[in-house]
Amino acid sequence: MQNRELKHYLLDVIDIVKRVGDYLFKSAEKTKQVRFKGEVDIVTQFDEKSQDMIVTELTERYPRYGILSEEGISCNVDAPLKWIIDPLDGTTNFAHGLPIWTISIALEVTGDILLGVVYDPTRQEMFFAIKTKGAFKDKKRIKVSTIRKLGRALLVTGFPYDIRTSDDNNLEHFANFAIRAQAVRRLGSAALDLCYTACGRFDAYWELKLSPWDQAAGSLILEEAGGRITDFKGRKFDIYGDEVLGTNGLIHSQMMEVLKL
Repeated sequence: MQNRELKHYLLDVIDIVKRVGDYLFKSAEKTKQVRFKGEVDIVTQFDEKSQDMIVTELTERYPRYGILSEEGISCNVDAPLKWIIDPLDGTTNFAHGLPIWTISIALEVTGDILLGVVYDPTRQEMFFAIKTKGAFKDKKRIKVSTIRKLGRALLVTGFPYDIRTSDDNNLEHFANFAIRAQAVRRLGSAALDLCYTACGRFDAYWELKLSPWDQAAGSLILEEAGGRITDFKGRKFDIYGDEVLGTNGLIHSQMMEVLKL
């Protein structure tokens, strides 16, 4: 795919997420109708409205492209070109009035993520990347941190929705890192965790049992910012897989050693 085409897609996606994100920001103080998809997994009417707005725009502009989206609107998912959408990443935060949430859209072309956009309406920060062209926050190129020791690193993670019922719930990893890193945070938005690692606010991020829409855009942004992203054992990262380890590259092996414990 030509770079000119990807730039055209990027401008379209930025336009869409900016307008939808501003709508969500203005709606953030309104009463939320919360529906539980699981024990701790929720959705609001604003997730669904955001998704409707994004999918309507993308299908009007690109009717033959596939759609893979979180809230049950997916179509033509085997198409060679497919939009991967998280209409509101950080729904629990949004529902509680905590201003840490994003919109995330990626373009997958024959299995490869070529474009990623993550928009934080609260801070009006737009993270984006085109494969091989670098990563940016607004108009400024971003790079990962230069921290070389785990003991000086600020880490971020999250916990799976089955934390109450599964032993594979990240709590042991969290404890192991808490006593080895400078500090560990949990924000509640995987897309934002990846972008913050990409721009050096965090030095590394790990999580498990995510969905492709949680990490498709952010994983490309981190890679294009000079970071490294794999599974816990250092194997090739897969947005459809169960593990993600994203770092500045300098502490990647140290992170993997702790994840073995």
